[in-house]
Amino acid sequence: MNITLSKILRYGQRLIVYPAGFAEYPRVVITPNYLGLPYEDVELLTKDKVKLYCYLIRKPDGQHANARGTVIVFHGNAMNHGENLGYAAKLFSQNFNVLSLEYRGYGHSEGVPSESGLCLDAQAGLDYVVNDPVLSKLPIIIYGQSLGGGVAIDVASKNPDKIAALMVENTFTSAPDVLKKIPGVIGHLTFLVTQKWWSAHKISRMPPTLPILMLSGLEDTVIPPTHMEELWIVARTRNPPRKRGRESEPEYIRPQKDKFKTFRNGEHNTTVYQRKYWPTVFKFLDKVLEKDPPPVSDGSSNV
Repeated sequence: MNITLSKILRYGQRLIVYPAGFAEYPRVVITPNYLGLPYEDVELLTKDKVKLYCYLIRKPDGQHANARGTVIVFHGNAMNHGENLGYAAKLFSQNFNVLSLEYRGYGHSEGVPSESGLCLDAQAGLDYVVNDPVLSKLPIIIYGQSLGGGVAIDVASKNPDKIAALMVENTFTSAPDVLKKIPGVIGHLTFLVTQKWWSAHKISRMPPTLPILMLSGLEDTVIPPTHMEELWIVARTRNPPRKRGRESEPEYIRPQKDKFKTFRNGEHNTTVYQRKYWPTVFKFLDKVLEKDPPPVSDGSSNV
């Protein structure tokens, strides 16, 4: 393959996969002020020295330490994080802190988007929350929509011990799988895909004790709902931990809290507006964040 063709495949694919990451300047990025949300501008430095400009929406002073948790929100490919603040507003209204993360190349962040780069961005966001003296004491929830689902799945798969739950909406099993389902010749060119996003494989490696919520719009014509169905099958068949010496009997460390919810009229970008969407999200979070019941005594005494 000659150098010119190689460059076209590499950068042309990035332009298609991350269109808003190549938008012309000046760019308009809505701030949380627009929705009346208190916030801080957060500058993150990734492992490869790229600066990201994000928003942290804390509960007001004196209250954010008592928030139910902190949600890191990853947006889709054709928007910037300012267009995603409706998610933050809903979560904030239920007493969560929210980190609205902006990818490299998107919004006002530096750099050029790529799969490996966005994964570093997500890790930088999680590391920020984990190292914050207040936020680190609260449960961390990872949330992603569309491309953001792929980003969320990647960071969750690498840090399952640091997060309390994963929530994804209208995302894909992998980028090549999206291409395969396109009719015609293009569906046979998956070997040329450079941005892989192997989400199904990453979910299969997650511990079954990590609660996962999957939200699927059945009228999604961008990423067919079959992707979410396949991800759900993978999530439900993760191998549970085993008892020592009794490999045939699985033992879960805590009750499985996974949830799969479909929305009959949900399109790719409108599923979030469906009537039962947010009640489903908050019911899931209520279940995830509920305290484990105290052990039940069997009536025996050690005295």
